[in-house]
Amino acid sequence: MIKKITNKDIINGSFVIPDGVTKIGLRAFYGCSSLSSIIIPDGVTKIGLGAFSDCWRLESIIIPKSVTEIVDYAFERCSSLSSIIIPDGVTKIGLGAFSDCWRLESIIIPKSVTEIGDYAFEGCRSLKKVSLPKKVKLSYSVFDGCHPDLEIIFRD
Repeated sequence: MIKKITNKDIINGSFVIPDGVTKIGLRAFYGCSSLSSIIIPDGVTKIGLGAFSDCWRLESIIIPKSVTEIVDYAFERCSSLSSIIIPDGVTKIGLGAFSDCWRLESIIIPKSVTEIGDYAFEGCRSLKKVSLPKKVKLSYSVFDGCHPDLEIIFRD
């Protein structure tokens, strides 16, 4: 069953995705302006294209270890998102996945990530610290428009 989530499905700014869901589909929460936090259950393996784009009030999200890919534009323009933990097991962060997340200050990319797509963190103007594995393939303009004092740490 496919269900598009709307603002009326969000209670007090929060939404808990039910157990048994394995994929968050294309633009599932797109533009949910009342969404401030979400819990994704273990068992979800994919966050779809633009799933949370334009959720400008989204402040926190818990991504389970079962997620293997954060696809293109998944969290684009989530301008209230200040931190996110990308779990081990994620292998790819897609094109523009976190672009224009203005309040995002720091991020740790796990060793499992081997590729970060074009513009993944573009416009994250508060982003001051990134820690990522040496083996990761960085695409075009990944950190374009971030904080001018951005510190990028490559680790084994």
